[in-house]
Amino acid sequence: MLNPADDALAALLPDGVLRPITPVYLEEPRGRYRGQAGLVAAPRSTEEAAAIVRACAQARVGIVARGGGTGLVSGQVMPEGPAPLILSLERMTALRGLWPEENVLVAEAGMTLQAVRDAADGAGRLFPLSLASQGTAAIGGCLATNAGGVTALRHGTARALCLGIEAVLPDGRVLRDLKRLRKDNTGYDLRDLLIGAEGTLGIITAASLRLVVPPAATGVAMLQVPSPQAALTLLSLAEGRMAGGVTSFELISGQGLAFLSQTLPQIRQPLPGAPWSVLLEVGLPEGLPPQTALEALLVDAMERGLVQDGVIAQSGQQAAEFWNLREHLPQANRLIGAIASHDISLPLSEIAGFIDAAGAALAPHDVRINCFGHLGDGNLHYNLFPVAGRARGDYDGQRKALSRMVHQMVMDRGGSFSAEHGVGRLKVAELEEWGDPVRLAAMRAIKAVLDPLGIMNPGAVLSQAPA
Repeated sequence: MLNPADDALAALLPDGVLRPITPVYLEEPRGRYRGQAGLVAAPRSTEEAAAIVRACAQARVGIVARGGGTGLVSGQVMPEGPAPLILSLERMTALRGLWPEENVLVAEAGMTLQAVRDAADGAGRLFPLSLASQGTAAIGGCLATNAGGVTALRHGTARALCLGIEAVLPDGRVLRDLKRLRKDNTGYDLRDLLIGAEGTLGIITAASLRLVVPPAATGVAMLQVPSPQAALTLLSLAEGRMAGGVTSFELISGQGLAFLSQTLPQIRQPLPGAPWSVLLEVGLPEGLPPQTALEALLVDAMERGLVQDGVIAQSGQQAAEFWNLREHLPQANRLIGAIASHDISLPLSEIAGFIDAAGAALAPHDVRINCFGHLGDGNLHYNLFPVAGRARGDYDGQRKALSRMVHQMVMDRGGSFSAEHGVGRLKVAELEEWGDPVRLAAMRAIKAVLDPLGIMNPGAVLSQAPA
């Protein structure tokens, strides 16, 4: 049963776009917030999406855009304030065009990342953005949050892989900028403005995406290293030897392996008990066998004391097993139950010092630390857990203080408290505390001009102005 305001808005919407309000539209993966909705609308086209936005502007109703719902900072749910309309891109899944000779693909925003990768693969190309949630994550959401993932070291974040976008602006006008150009010096880059804005400046409905020619062959290895500093030195050595061929360079802590053993013992571990290890993937051109290159790297690194042990995948199945281990680290974390999780980035030269200093600062607080992530691009997931014998609830009074301690140490070293997950609603206070005041003022000014009614994802990224 709709309330009168929702009933009035529903009458303004295109026929056939309304959906039942089911729990899936109100949830986010970590369960921190539960959203609300007055209506759920799923347009079938950009024109219908624009009509929905115009109707919401006329009725002064907030809009929360939703793709696959996999975001980790609660940008896809609105737990407080007037119930919004949820605009789901689930029906906008078309592949609008594919030009292999140009290395370009145009996809609608509801197309999953996996579907985009499969389409590129079918044309002998690769869309290199890779996330554990790619079977569910929608390409529009990946762009709205500027998703990172395991290949950002070589190919950059989602922003670097987008050539042009189509988007509905807050007044219902459509920005049609689906260019397939590498060079376009024609003023302000509105594409880059909307990418990473988390639906607060408009709703991305389609994108022109940059593809690459896949490497002739790939190689994967897991290497035990004595310390994070050794891992960073190994990264430099690997990049020099592989001539730009390092695709991924993931740091894994011994605590993460212990959590896997405890919660998911069926996951095979090539280097069980390693205090620190690295998962390394390389993609090389024809004539440079990856296994041979990795073997030479392993010998060199061991002679330098950078690697203590290592396993090089001898088959595609074994490589998949290595990646399966990495992709299950977050699941093991969830099964243990974190006190606080942090998605941080640091200059590479600051990472080892941060890990040492943060570990020492947190030692008196009786926590276990699982530090892992995309070391190659400086992005770590630095998560705190109860010590054995204590429960998460025992730390309820400490959570905010512990997170603030971690973030302060990150910021003191020139880092960021949000590396690849975005700000959403979870980190609005952190952005206000640590964001550059001039940058924040510019962001608010842009928001006020493009969205003067404040209807686009209210309360995400920037706090709502007092009524």
